[in-house]
Amino acid sequence: MTGRLGDPLQRLLGPRTANPLAKLELHTVGDLVRHYPRRYAAPGRLTDLSSMVVGEHVTVMAQVRSATVREMRSRGGAMLQARVSDGHRDLSLTFFAKRSGVLRAHEARLVPGKVGLFTGTVGAYRGELQLTHPDYQIVGVDADDELAALVEASKPIPIYPASAAVPTWRIALAVRTVLDPLRPEDVPDPLPAPVRERRGLRTLHETLHDVHLPADDEEWRRGRHRLRYEEAFVLQAALARRRALVASQEAVARPGARGGQGILGAFDARLPFALTEGQREVGRQIAEDLAAPRPMQRLLQGEVGSGKTVVALRAMLQVVDSGGQAALLAPTEVLASQHLRTLRLLLGELAEEGMLGAAERATRVVLLTGSQSASARREALLEAASGGAGIVVGTHALLGEKVQFADLGLVVVDEQHRFGVEQRDALRAKAGTTPHLLVMTATPIPRTVAMTVFGDLEVSTLTQVPAGRAGVTTHVVPAGRPAWLERTWRRVREEVDAGHRVYVVCPRISADDAGRAGDDDADLVVDAPASRATAPDDDLLLPAAGAGGGEERRPLRAVEEVAAELAAMPALAGVTVGVLHGRLHPAEKEDVMNRFAAGQVQVLVSTTVIEVGVDVPAATVMVVLDADRFGLSQLHQLRGRVGRGSAPGLCLLVSDAPEGTDAELRVRTLAETTDGFRLATVDLELRREGDVLGASQSGAASSLRMLRVVRDADLIAQAREDAAALVAQDPDLGAWPQLRDAIELWLDPRREEFLDRT
Repeated sequence: MTGRLGDPLQRLLGPRTANPLAKLELHTVGDLVRHYPRRYAAPGRLTDLSSMVVGEHVTVMAQVRSATVREMRSRGGAMLQARVSDGHRDLSLTFFAKRSGVLRAHEARLVPGKVGLFTGTVGAYRGELQLTHPDYQIVGVDADDELAALVEASKPIPIYPASAAVPTWRIALAVRTVLDPLRPEDVPDPLPAPVRERRGLRTLHETLHDVHLPADDEEWRRGRHRLRYEEAFVLQAALARRRALVASQEAVARPGARGGQGILGAFDARLPFALTEGQREVGRQIAEDLAAPRPMQRLLQGEVGSGKTVVALRAMLQVVDSGGQAALLAPTEVLASQHLRTLRLLLGELAEEGMLGAAERATRVVLLTGSQSASARREALLEAASGGAGIVVGTHALLGEKVQFADLGLVVVDEQHRFGVEQRDALRAKAGTTPHLLVMTATPIPRTVAMTVFGDLEVSTLTQVPAGRAGVTTHVVPAGRPAWLERTWRRVREEVDAGHRVYVVCPRISADDAGRAGDDDADLVVDAPASRATAPDDDLLLPAAGAGGGEERRPLRAVEEVAAELAAMPALAGVTVGVLHGRLHPAEKEDVMNRFAAGQVQVLVSTTVIEVGVDVPAATVMVVLDADRFGLSQLHQLRGRVGRGSAPGLCLLVSDAPEGTDAELRVRTLAETTDGFRLATVDLELRREGDVLGASQSGAASSLRMLRVVRDADLIAQAREDAAALVAQDPDLGAWPQLRDAIELWLDPRREEFLDRT
């Protein structure tokens, strides 16, 4: 960051003020003025004190009722006791000092009837909530004169994301100190003037005054709207540039064999089921893309079990029929092995080129993973490099330097959110020319997320489920009700006796993993202790950054201990229990999955390593322990592992989430609907925006601070339209250097990964 916005706060504000700000990742003027208020307090609107939780660091607005200084005879020194109120409930404020004179200044400021902001950690003394030595600011008291105080007291009060070391009003003072001297030319504006004029938006310099120093509610609302649009526009401009870059590249057209004479035609003829209308339509879209001399960039999303694999295989066969190769990149070895088995099963003799009994037109499908033996790996590498294998399935091992392809024409990426942009591009770089790209995900993506996260990809959606699927029923099992748990395990026994299989999913591997996820596939959700009482813009109770609190939770269930419990359970006597998790050797994982599929293992206790892609049609029951600790989309994926055959599926979510919490809402919503898009939307509303876009790992310069992809759908659509028009006229953004700089600052290559994640 250059110019006045790049000036260090240490020099402008001094170490005493700048050091606490640095702990909030605020180092320059630009960092500080981009540290927006979280919400605004109206001077006459008091915080509901009943929503406070012991242990939280909060900022509340309340009215002073009393303030009294007295000597402490028993322990010496003096104490000031004050009471503040929201009009219904009181909160105690306590200050200690060696001499009463030190406390008189507080007593003079804490005048009954005055309203102030009070910040501190909530404690309890004799059953009463209190703040000890709170920091505070009395509204209007610090103004230069009475008239200025009246004016100041009537303005909205910005409430900033703060910490115990630097309360919100000190941040406000620091912002004012650096903002007042800035001139319009000191504040580069990423929004081009024609775009601002078209949408009726103010300059960034004016907007910073609107959000930090609003005279009324209309000003801060106007400023927030402009900032949301700016974030959407910069993101959409970056995506539009990427679309333009890909459109300018050349690719080898892969039209397939004429007249259905190739492997694809033979495959279609041997399919034992009819494609759904959705599969046929998406297949047509992909076939047209592959036949064009420019790289396909397509996202294929679909519900669990909607038949994405068949669609992807048909695309790969079209490329093979055109003389090219296809690579299928999977996030785990379990899933890569599953894909290999599935593709070979679907293709039959069409995957046995060079072998006795192979079809007249055939290819070969090989697997490449990091755990293969040296001989198996050498053979797979040779098959890929020579072109002998038309389809290569693998994990991150496909990205290795030694992996070469004879003619890589199509890259299929399964579960795109598991891979960063660098990994995807590393595989594409192994082709002589830019290969076609097909991204698959079983996580339903609402339109706004697709438009925001996958804005450089064309989106195809499969909504139908192939005929013959019996569906899944979902119930919540209260973890604190022993009778319900007993019935759960009896139900498991009934399914096993009927010849079916059962998954039992746990959040960690062993009891020694104190509270952490079982393996790198698990993604536990840690819910904030405070209740979601009101909308974020209106909630005045402000837990500070890093605030803790809440009740201590029991240890999470672990695979090893649960497997031992089930093996010893009388209700499951004679049932074979297996375990699967990320610490097992790949050969052990493969063996247990094969035995589970064959019925030699009837109950599989696992972590979320089975979340994606694992296909055992005989599996009919999914029991998820500590279900409230998993994300909603993850629970939907787990549920998709059962009910994949002709027998109906059952998903039992064991949870002790308190009523009214986000965790309880997740499991209840999953039980209420199988609509993946509704679930995805609810999930999006419950999660922080940085998590949604993968930007939480991108450092403080993440661009999405104000934008909310569910709430701001219309605004994102407007920004997409404006950005596309601008980039069409000027793909390099040569006329708009400030926009280009914003893209590089917010979305530089090290941070751009969030564009490729959900």
